[in-house]
Amino acid sequence: MIATGTISINGREYRLPPRPVAVICIDGCANEYLDQGIARGLMPNMARLTSEGFRGMARGALPSFTNVNNAAIVTGAPPRVHGLPGNFFLDPETGEEVMMNSSKYLRAETILAAASKAGRKVAFITAKNKLLELLSAGMEGIAFSSEKAREATMERNGIADVEKLVGPTPEIYSGDASVYVLKAGVSLVENQLADFLYLSLTDFMQHTYAPEASESLEFYRDIDTEIGRLMNLGVIVGGTADHGMNGKTLPDGSPNVIYLETRLCEKFGDGFKVILPITDPYVKHHGALGSFGAVHVPAALEGRISEVMDFIWSLPGVTEVLEKSRAVDLLELPADRTGDIVVMSGRNVVLGRTPAHHDLSQLDAPLRSHGGRYEEMVPIFTSLPLNGDYQSRVQGDVRNFDVFDLTLNGVQL
Repeated sequence: MIATGTISINGREYRLPPRPVAVICIDGCANEYLDQGIARGLMPNMARLTSEGFRGMARGALPSFTNVNNAAIVTGAPPRVHGLPGNFFLDPETGEEVMMNSSKYLRAETILAAASKAGRKVAFITAKNKLLELLSAGMEGIAFSSEKAREATMERNGIADVEKLVGPTPEIYSGDASVYVLKAGVSLVENQLADFLYLSLTDFMQHTYAPEASESLEFYRDIDTEIGRLMNLGVIVGGTADHGMNGKTLPDGSPNVIYLETRLCEKFGDGFKVILPITDPYVKHHGALGSFGAVHVPAALEGRISEVMDFIWSLPGVTEVLEKSRAVDLLELPADRTGDIVVMSGRNVVLGRTPAHHDLSQLDAPLRSHGGRYEEMVPIFTSLPLNGDYQSRVQGDVRNFDVFDLTLNGVQL
């Protein structure tokens, strides 16, 4: 028996429908990836969903990074509510640069936790293990990563012998790591182990291959197959992305980088610290280079912030320079975890700290990355059509963290 009713969380109410639900975050999925797959006939289930359900575009949270947007999706709220300004930040209490992979940094309850308390069989499956503890906070049920599937235990993850259920643990730097998440979701539904799922993929393929590449097309074909399997099981499927993806290279194929900390220190002297919130354990994806940076200005220059901002504006490839209070307001960021100046770069440009901070030898392909405005817009979809009220709502400013609202409240049952 599937638990129904409503849950109230972070100022929003969500209906718990009498059918299994799966919300998917296709990490790094710019809309072009879906368009290319559908146009070539490789994504028939997405094509069916587009015509029979709902598919549109949504605005993600900024910075357009994984932790920020996954936290937004599972809380239904922007960063100023859930508390994460990036994958990485400068802790104002300690002055240390910190990875935000722990649930102690999360300031809002998740929809997953609330659904589990309401009696749903909740499962959270992520490709990247870094999200596991962060987003499973407070929930009861099944939570594991494809990266560490073989290590899952009943005590720690709510499930054991994952490999017997799904297959061998995949390599994290592969498309298989994402497809495995979807296959695991299908298996949990088939075995009646879960009826409320959040499935979060990894963006290794999007970092490595453009939408028209044969490798991308095969990857999205496999994603489409698993989405179809979920739909055929009667699951209400919703989906979106945490961010898009763009090439960030010069004409010769080398990374197009502004080493912002280097430039600032050359101009004004030492003491600047540039935090790149894309930083995470998976640097092979992107070399810790993204299109968003937070500048912490040395105390001696606090009275010259306008001058510092003007200099940053003068750097070719910079597209936005925001003083802290403006960034907090415009980007919905937590004020105590935001730098003195926020900087974003252009579609084909990334920000770095200094050349010594980035080991680009690990990059296997021309740099593709994200973080700024040009990766903010992402696809959003539901397998069922929207009711009349929600058909009107999606004509406005839809956010990727509305996906649970659309999937639970907006669809016609």
